[in-house]
Amino acid sequence: MEKMSASTAAIALLVSSMVQNSSAFYLPGVTPQSFGKGDPIKVKVNSLTSVKTLLPIDYYKLPFCKPALAEGQKKIKLDHENLGEFLTGDRIEPSPYVLRMQEDMFCEVVCSVKIPDFSALNEKRNKNKNPPKLNRAEKAISQEYHHNIIVDNLNAASQLDDGGNVKYWQGFPVGGIDEGLVYINNHFNFFMKYHPVENETGKHRIVGFVIEPVSIRHEFKTSAEGKITIINPVPSCNPNRKKIVHTNWHAVVNNNKGLQPAAGDVLFTYDVTWEQSDISWATRWDVYLNMANVVPAKVHWFNIINSFFVVAILSFMLAAILVRNLKRDFQRYNKLPTSDEEKADELEDFGWKLVHADVFRPPSNNPMAFAVMVGSGMQLLFMGFFTIIFSILGFLSPANRGSLIIGQLVFYALMGSVSGYITARLYKSFKGKAWQTATILAATAFPGFSFSVFFVLDITAAFYGSTDAVPFTTMLVLLILWFCISTPLVFLGAYFGYKKDVLEYPVNTSSIPRQIPDQEWYTSIHFAMVTAGIVPFSACFVEFYFILSSVWMDQYYHVFTVLFLVFLILLILSMELAVLFNYFQLCCEDYNW
Repeated sequence: MEKMSASTAAIALLVSSMVQNSSAFYLPGVTPQSFGKGDPIKVKVNSLTSVKTLLPIDYYKLPFCKPALAEGQKKIKLDHENLGEFLTGDRIEPSPYVLRMQEDMFCEVVCSVKIPDFSALNEKRNKNKNPPKLNRAEKAISQEYHHNIIVDNLNAASQLDDGGNVKYWQGFPVGGIDEGLVYINNHFNFFMKYHPVENETGKHRIVGFVIEPVSIRHEFKTSAEGKITIINPVPSCNPNRKKIVHTNWHAVVNNNKGLQPAAGDVLFTYDVTWEQSDISWATRWDVYLNMANVVPAKVHWFNIINSFFVVAILSFMLAAILVRNLKRDFQRYNKLPTSDEEKADELEDFGWKLVHADVFRPPSNNPMAFAVMVGSGMQLLFMGFFTIIFSILGFLSPANRGSLIIGQLVFYALMGSVSGYITARLYKSFKGKAWQTATILAATAFPGFSFSVFFVLDITAAFYGSTDAVPFTTMLVLLILWFCISTPLVFLGAYFGYKKDVLEYPVNTSSIPRQIPDQEWYTSIHFAMVTAGIVPFSACFVEFYFILSSVWMDQYYHVFTVLFLVFLILLILSMELAVLFNYFQLCCEDYNW
């Protein structure tokens, strides 16, 4: 008991240290950028996202201030994006906001925008009991869309003071609804943190980026030259102010400035505050990865401990059942018969021994499909393994936007050789003759199905005007990756697989198939599939939840060391359950495993 508790404590300590240490690491492939005092810093905008619609939209689809276009430029150009960013719906573009290192700014005017106002029309619609007509901004606010502004490759984080416990969240809302009024956040407070570079004098690096959105109903007028003057401004926007102050929510409330409706003339302004921080550049992503410990690290390693005990219990059950039954069978076969009745029993087999000549019989229902599925499964298994390994090393980190998707696609294409080799060897052992068809199916069946689903979803996203819709050039890159890299590798693997000798089985297969007796409902293949799937899922569902949250809820997943342990536990459980259920099935004289 003491040994068991000591080993459990050691495992808990190991996993806990992995989780805690995984939040602070240097990101390979990400070059730090240093700025001197007064150096300009680019502010970029990404697609607007919503956890309500799950459909990101282009930032400038809404009436926001746009940057000045260069001479001869007709539209805003996208920032350089990789394949993974396009597939995840990112559309990074320049913005009109200007920052300078260590230079505070106070109520800088960006531009004024006129948003359609349907208030008069909605009064008539209300009388007729029709739903109100909303402009684009009001629709986006009602659907809870968020800004995603980027500075020096850092996403803007919003800060929430929950009873003294400061929490951070990615992005900040476009606006909100207060007592029926749909308002827009038209003032941004940039809170920037920097850290001096030790080996570069006068140089600094950005290590923190938080935005506080504020809605201010500015009263302003525009001159003939286009100069904007704020009438009755808040203290920070007053050019004649005696004391330099930054804009904050309390100042807006004290000056009786109401919320800015998401309609009519809207003036956009912003403040910038710089603060030196002790945070190092290598750990600046911690606030995004931890999000103020919204999900405690112990949740992950508690899941690991739980899964470990499931594996231990299942291993003990498997060992006890197999040892007990095999020992009984071996005693029976090694026992010397002493009577005619025992000799008759000796000649009669029962249980799994009855079907020993049918165990390795090829599937009667489409053996080619079985071989292709096994090959595709091995391709996915190796893809997942290498993706997790490279993620642990930091090459597929959140700072490299789109790198995780690119890594998955590249590894899947390269593992086409594994799919071709496994498919060929298995199909050859089934004495299949149509090896060309099997190889083509290995290269096209699963990728073709996945691409068809992806294409339908892409058309749906395009119909809703979402940035999730992949451009034609990106679609072409995927097809090139499929047909010019993955498919040739599948044929290469199949070539080596077919050159190998046929798999040798420990027993010979009889020429006449044995009749399978009627089976009970709990020994059917469908019941076994459901039962055998529940246990592995229970071991990995916690990490599965966090992974899906990172996909759909705009969160970051970074504990790849824990994911690797869960991956190994999942493999062990799957192997043990396969052995256990196959043994039970063979004992029921059903050799169609």
